[in-house]
Amino acid sequence: MSSPLSSSGSSPSRQRTSPSLRSALAREDFVELLESEVFIDVNKLRKCARHGIPDELRGEVWKFLLGVEKSDRSNEFTQRRARYESYREIDKENVDVSKRVRGEVNRYLLRTKKEGLLDSHTAPAIFEAVICAYLNCNNHIEYVPALVQICAPFVITMKAEYDVYSCFERLVDILNESSLATNINKRIAQFLSYFRTLLPELYNYFEEEELDVGEWASSWLRNLLAKELPTSCLLTLWDVYFAQTDFIEFHPFVCLAILQHLRDSLEDLEQSEIRSMLLRLPKMNMLRIVSQAHNIRSEIQTRYGSAVASRGV
Repeated sequence: MSSPLSSSGSSPSRQRTSPSLRSALAREDFVELLESEVFIDVNKLRKCARHGIPDELRGEVWKFLLGVEKSDRSNEFTQRRARYESYREIDKENVDVSKRVRGEVNRYLLRTKKEGLLDSHTAPAIFEAVICAYLNCNNHIEYVPALVQICAPFVITMKAEYDVYSCFERLVDILNESSLATNINKRIAQFLSYFRTLLPELYNYFEEEELDVGEWASSWLRNLLAKELPTSCLLTLWDVYFAQTDFIEFHPFVCLAILQHLRDSLEDLEQSEIRSMLLRLPKMNMLRIVSQAHNIRSEIQTRYGSAVASRGV
């Protein structure tokens, strides 16, 4: 199956270009890669995605970055048909879970209403079907509200429900594998150790305000900030994450970069206000945050040793 995307022509010189022109040039790079009829160069896709993905192409690119779509396009139609049929055959009925998903989706839609990214009439049914299908196939996993926030970016970016499911399944499997590999309490303890070392004044201020670190740090580390970041920021961050092979290990350093970025604002707040900000983060330039996270990771490597930092928390 050839890509439905159309070519935008060759790229002009990239020197001294305006932001809008840089965006157009970046889009051309993605289109050129996605239009390849034989083989998708995923390594080049990753390099492009590290700087963000155009909204209209994000869903298609994510499928390749997550390994849902294969780089070899010779059997593309057969593979897509197989995924469609596989998803179609999954039992999506779960009365108890459906009710809980519906309630959480309604809260999510109310909170993100101004962003206008989802159709409030059709989206709830997609969330219910995808999450129930996943849980019915993974009986050992219990429903948690965060699954709605983790699913939302795929509902926003994917046109086909079976694509939403495939990408959601892939990411949740990665998160679950990470949780099995390293206990969350151990991850939080290591994260707090880095936090105390890098931002001692802010750490001490949180202690003075008797902030429940477990509440926000656990959610931040478990769910890739899906519950806390504004949607536009989350989509950009996940562009960068999916372009990496070690984004789970890199994620704690992004969390530290966010704390560093918000330090002055947080130190002016009281406990309840700090909690509100940490659970509903403001808009930020996520590419700058990511850049700072790389710097923090290098600093951690210097202080703790490269082996520790490469494992993340």
